[in-house]
Amino acid sequence: MNWDQIQGKWKQAKGQAQQQWGKLTDDDLDRVEGKREELVGRIQERYGVAKEEAERQVSEFESSCNC
Repeated sequence: MNWDQIQGKWKQAKGQAQQQWGKLTDDDLDRVEGKREELVGRIQERYGVAKEEAERQVSEFESSCNC
């Protein structure tokens, strides 16, 4: 699945994102609103990882999302 599809179905994808990144709050995910770069930034902030690692995780999520 590509990111445009995830963004279009963000309400469904949000639940899967919450499962994958449990430290992200509902408020975090509401603010992301399907924006990839915003999600990367939130992951960096909450998990204390480098941008490259957050990008890798989001890419993995993108390829495995069942939304």
